[in-house]
Amino acid sequence: MRPNNGAIKLVAGNSNPALADAIAAYLATPLTKAVVRRFADMEIFVEIQENVRGTDVFVLQSTSFPANDHLMELLIIIDALRRASGRRVTAVIPYFGYARQDRKPGPRTPISAKLVSNLITRAGADRVMTLDLHAGQIQGFFDIPTDNLYAAPMMVRDIKERFELSKIMVVSPDVGGVGRARGLAKRINAPLAIVDKRRERPGESEVMNVIGDVKGAICILIDDIIDSGGTVVNAADALLDKGATEVYAYITHGVLSGGAVARIAASRLKELVITDSIQPTQAVRVSRNIRVLSVASLIGEAIGRTAAEESVSSLFD
Repeated sequence: MRPNNGAIKLVAGNSNPALADAIAAYLATPLTKAVVRRFADMEIFVEIQENVRGTDVFVLQSTSFPANDHLMELLIIIDALRRASGRRVTAVIPYFGYARQDRKPGPRTPISAKLVSNLITRAGADRVMTLDLHAGQIQGFFDIPTDNLYAAPMMVRDIKERFELSKIMVVSPDVGGVGRARGLAKRINAPLAIVDKRRERPGESEVMNVIGDVKGAICILIDDIIDSGGTVVNAADALLDKGATEVYAYITHGVLSGGAVARIAASRLKELVITDSIQPTQAVRVSRNIRVLSVASLIGEAIGRTAAEESVSSLFD
């Protein structure tokens, strides 16, 4: 009999079925038949309904809301595949939850990103693939190979198609994101500004100052996560008050919790562009000023290259 070495299997959890279907379509590989459901008491049950012995298996699952449920699905799927003798199991996590807890900001606090990394490794993953980690050092929390993909090239293409680059100014919404914004600004040869803010309490931000002359510019805010939306809305107000003509935001992960979508809709932000690393809600899909870019081709190409033992980093050269 012919061994399965070289065959690719795609297994999807329940976090983002639309993205999983799009990745499967890009790779021309149907999703592996699997059941991921709940018992009456909400325990998670997983059954892989196809033979995966000797195959290269990629588990497609963001750890987005509800983060704990989707994380447990991921861990149990990995365990099921390991016990089914998958040759190599790769956890493909477009949005890596708990990434914002990547250090001890004060006494007696956890480093949850490290804990989650340990859980994924101990569950049996052989490698991890993710998108725009909140902090690059999280790659070092894993003791297995980790590929951190970048949405920036896709955003650059979209910006070049839609804007006159001579009028663009790239803006970091806080000091911590300067490196990310500078990288994108270099790709389009645009100047860089920074919004300096002071966060008084979690989930709230107060804009203090704009570093850079934004008068007459079309400002594009760049960040990796938008949650409550307060930082972006306040930054847009500050930039417009300083003379910017329009403000757009390109942000990879649209967490958009609570009343964030309504806050964005009521803001002076011209448009928020996010990716589908987290499945967009109905409110996001119908919002007048939120647009979604698909990362299916990016992740699909990275999966194909990983399976073929080709370079993934060359995607971003």
